[in-house]
Amino acid sequence: MGDRKQDRDAEFRAFVVGRWPRLLRTAFLLTGEQHAAEDLVQSTLEQVFVAWRRVAAADEPEAYVRRVMVNSHARRHRRKLREFLAPKDDGARLAHEVADTGDLITRADDRHTLLKALAALPPRQREAVVLRYWEDLTETQTAEAMGCSVGTVKSNAAKGIAKLRAIPELADAVAHGGRK
Repeated sequence: MGDRKQDRDAEFRAFVVGRWPRLLRTAFLLTGEQHAAEDLVQSTLEQVFVAWRRVAAADEPEAYVRRVMVNSHARRHRRKLREFLAPKDDGARLAHEVADTGDLITRADDRHTLLKALAALPPRQREAVVLRYWEDLTETQTAEAMGCSVGTVKSNAAKGIAKLRAIPELADAVAHGGRK
């Protein structure tokens, strides 16, 4: 019995070590704040650890974890939506992301403007844009992660991208970046 528990713990540890940077990046894009992102990933991993046998047996454990994270984020901020969408500061909270050197967006000149604009999107549009374009998930995978239909993903992503394109500083970057 002890060996199985140790094996499960080691498997979970390996999963966390291998996926931490990507999960943290996704959480940061959802929350817009480094500390909130760390808290979101940690609380998500706490929930996942309890059910690790079931998660590890899933076809795509990372997709399962991402779904838990999106749901946790939605629950956390449902009550404080207005305050969350309209931060009082000038976007300084967004400047503290730990950059992933392999992420092409970290090299963009307009990163700060993009992150600030992303933080201003409504949560469902932000989730759709982050999962669809940053995480490069298919519409079906994004719908599964968000717990909605493919049509809802398409609608939220289109509205989110349209709002980002309406920002003059981002219009060129979004138009030339194209969809994946």
